Amino acid sequence: MDTRSTPPLVVRFDQVGRDDVELVGGKNASLGEMVQHLSAAGVPVPDGFAVTAVAYREVLALNGLDQVVESLVRAPAAERPVVAATLREVLATAALPTGLVADMIAAYRRLVGDGGAPVAVRSSATAEDLPTASFAGQHESFLGVEGVEDLLVAYRACVASLFTERAVAYRDEHGFDHRRVALSVGVQHLVRSDLGAAGVLFTCDPDTGFPGVVVVDAVWRLGESIVGGQVEADRTTVLRQGGLSVLPTQVGSKQFRSVRGTHGRPQLVPNSPAVATTPVLDVAELRVLATWAESVELHFGMPMDMEWAKDGADGSLWVVQARPETVESQVDLLRYDEVVVHGAGRLLVSGQAVGRSAAAGKVRVLSGPGDADRFSDGDVLVAELTDPDWVPVMRRAAAIVTDRGGGTSHAAIVSRELGVPAVLGCGDATSLLYDGQAVTVSCVDGGTGRVTEGAAAVEHRLHDLTALPVTHTKVMLNLADPSAAMRWWTLPAAGIGLARMEFLVAEQLGVHPMALAHPERIRDAAVRRAVAEHVGAEAEGPRWFVERLAAGLATLAAVAAPGRCIVRLSDFKTDEYARLLGGADFEPVESNPMLGWRGASRYADPGYRDGFALECAAVRRARSELGATNLAVMVPFCRTPAEGDGVLAVMADEGLARGSDGLEVWVMAEIPSNVVRAEEFAERFDGFSVGSNDLTQLTLGVDRESAELSARYGADDPAVLTLIADLVRRAHAAGRPVGFCGQAPSNDASYARLLVDMGVDSVSVTPDSFVEVARNVSVAEGVAVAA
Repeated sequence: MDTRSTPPLVVRFDQVGRDDVELVGGKNASLGEMVQHLSAAGVPVPDGFAVTAVAYREVLALNGLDQVVESLVRAPAAERPVVAATLREVLATAALPTGLVADMIAAYRRLVGDGGAPVAVRSSATAEDLPTASFAGQHESFLGVEGVEDLLVAYRACVASLFTERAVAYRDEHGFDHRRVALSVGVQHLVRSDLGAAGVLFTCDPDTGFPGVVVVDAVWRLGESIVGGQVEADRTTVLRQGGLSVLPTQVGSKQFRSVRGTHGRPQLVPNSPAVATTPVLDVAELRVLATWAESVELHFGMPMDMEWAKDGADGSLWVVQARPETVESQVDLLRYDEVVVHGAGRLLVSGQAVGRSAAAGKVRVLSGPGDADRFSDGDVLVAELTDPDWVPVMRRAAAIVTDRGGGTSHAAIVSRELGVPAVLGCGDATSLLYDGQAVTVSCVDGGTGRVTEGAAAVEHRLHDLTALPVTHTKVMLNLADPSAAMRWWTLPAAGIGLARMEFLVAEQLGVHPMALAHPERIRDAAVRRAVAEHVGAEAEGPRWFVERLAAGLATLAAVAAPGRCIVRLSDFKTDEYARLLGGADFEPVESNPMLGWRGASRYADPGYRDGFALECAAVRRARSELGATNLAVMVPFCRTPAEGDGVLAVMADEGLARGSDGLEVWVMAEIPSNVVRAEEFAERFDGFSVGSNDLTQLTLGVDRESAELSARYGADDPAVLTLIADLVRRAHAAGRPVGFCGQAPSNDASYARLLVDMGVDSVSVTPDSFVEVARNVSVAEGVAVAA
């Protein structure tokens, strides 16, 4: 909008766009951009108008506050709260220019008509919702404002909130000049989310920046309970690979809902247990929101942090805010900061991780921001709840731990911007941790944040990914935890060479597949009840298992894309299976489970056939319904070609025929018979992956779990190396690739050189050793490595 002639005091949303931040602030500029360019394209945005920054400056001048703002800039840090309080007090009842009042009333009546209607009144600072700073939660907003008088009151309150202690501290933290920042106020049609629902969504994973997902958080009624951190919201991940695939919702506890209170201020009221545990959105609604999110991101050309609302009167969905995602979108994708925690102590509490760093310090339990005088720089802030009022304390903290709060609250967003690791929603941190206690707060293990006893050593390893040359031998990753996998997406890996299904079953599901397929075979009634409670009263066991396992597999495949993701079918030993919930009645007691009923021998056996069918159904769902077409399957511990035939036949019966829809089926090479009969296995499978741990065990007759023998034998033994080299030669002659997914290259990067010399096609390693192994592979291939 060209405002050079007569800058307006009030302007309609459809008259401004993204270039008008100086006139209407970041929030209103984004709303105007969407109203102009996206509403017609199917992204509904409530219409409205903005009271401009010009009006704000006229209010300052009329009330003689320009010099007070100047004194705020010049005041010592200790005196700024007093000056800011003066500004707030005057602005809360400030005289407004006559022309401004007239323009606001006229715009309001055009918006709501003669009958009137409630509106949303939102602050929009000229340094707000920028790619480098969100100002999340720093300024006031009011919902359900009705009538001209209340509108003027809300406007003054929004302007005054520019000088709250938290907003002043935030501007100081980010280097914004208080004189240059102005406040615009947006007035929108009110979406009746006070009768429906609301939430936030990100067009990337908010903690890792992984661009392959849209993340949606949802609560009943007003969204302030999310952004304020008071409620654990529902969270749903939508995968972009192969279209928009909606994964099962992680249903939050949602004990409270935020409703309209007096003067447009929200207040919390409790939910009934039935409402609290009911998902807010259905799959169709989630897919609609994800579609809009992609459209908004495409238009703005950057990852976005958005707010949505559902009108309870008619069920309609709306986008009510959009801002650039301010943390992960700014990460230098060419450099990777690997954070490693050494010597972590006993686990004290855990919760939702915010960020991907770690820090050690002394605990300081505070009941409110007013206790800040007890807090020292570098302490670990422990509180029941964090919200934007805590910013002056948060900026001094080494880490943050709370009883309540979620990963998309305003507090979490600010924590990310400050680079402070936070563990939110621990439940009982304020009662279990005590002042002065030395702890380590770690968010490096994916979605779960951990607070451990003692001050562990925290190491930062900064890797320049541009220094890694492209190698002929593919360097892939060993991954199994979907939430942790996203944090490694910037590594230039060729895919995932080993994803262990048993890890997903144990860590993500925790129940024996046969206990779900045949609960009637569980002899103990208490165990049957425990299995049913674990799944949930409303869920059907086999479907629950398939949907959640498929979601984990599809997430791993999305991280690996466009590379291959090879998922190894479950390879628990019988004693490990028995430890799963409901597992004891389905597993024999073996004297040597390592050499017993494991891997391929189970899948066609009547004792596990129906459990294996659930594994197959999960793979099929991930590939056909969730877009994970890059997912390949690997059969472990396959002793004979005939045993492989049996597995392939069962898979075909379960809709996973090798070659169908491009499905590759690989085999682990971890038994000497896999090498001795390599040509026969090559006729049945699409590739080999060497498992060095079992191959070493079975070649040398060594119990790999024996502590007494562990230092005397290894995968570098000449006998083991001879078998690997022989397999590579014979497999290549049969036209089959050979990968290596054992632990050896991760523990000893020089081992990778031996594998390259043999001609292996890929090496799959743990993420923390990827950079070193990649460099060693390049040296072995004769590729120059940057210093």
